[in-house]
Amino acid sequence: MPFIEESDLLELHKDIDKAQIINERLLDQIKFKNKELRRSKIQRNIFAGVTVLFLIGTLAITSFSAGLASSKQKNEDMALVSIDSLDAFRDRLRNLQQQNQELSLVKEFYLAKSFLEKEKIYSVQIKAFVENNINLAPETLTNTMFVKTNPFYAYSLGNFETLEAAQNFRKELVSMGFKDAFVASYQDGKRIQIEQPQ
Repeated sequence: MPFIEESDLLELHKDIDKAQIINERLLDQIKFKNKELRRSKIQRNIFAGVTVLFLIGTLAITSFSAGLASSKQKNEDMALVSIDSLDAFRDRLRNLQQQNQELSLVKEFYLAKSFLEKEKIYSVQIKAFVENNINLAPETLTNTMFVKTNPFYAYSLGNFETLEAAQNFRKELVSMGFKDAFVASYQDGKRIQIEQPQ
């Protein structure tokens, strides 16, 4: 075993003491840095927490405000929609009433037509044609008749229940220039006879 001199041993103790002092300083610095890191970490966490709370608060306030505004807007929109809907319903009702009136007219036409075909009626013939190529009035016009009376096609105006009413209408037509107008009676869509003028 080697022999160590006392001076070397003292030097070695001094070096060890210096190393311990350096280690203690380093440990103190590490502790100080750790405290600073913890403090900055806590500050960072607090700042992050405050920021998150601020954002959440801002979002909550914004969404609450937007919800109120949206609710208010929805109420206004619903009021507008309700007004628009009411107008649309009124327009639809008017259209349905108009269609109902038109259907009533069509119904009355067919009822009148079926009545005219079963009952004896009077009409004033104003013209007769050899060919059926002249369509003076549509069939939907209830107050006109276009009837085949061999070999002619007769065009008559008016549908009257009484001979007297038909004779009065004939007088008006004659005064308007229809000199050849005469009253004829019809039943089941066929001419029965030509009535004598008054």
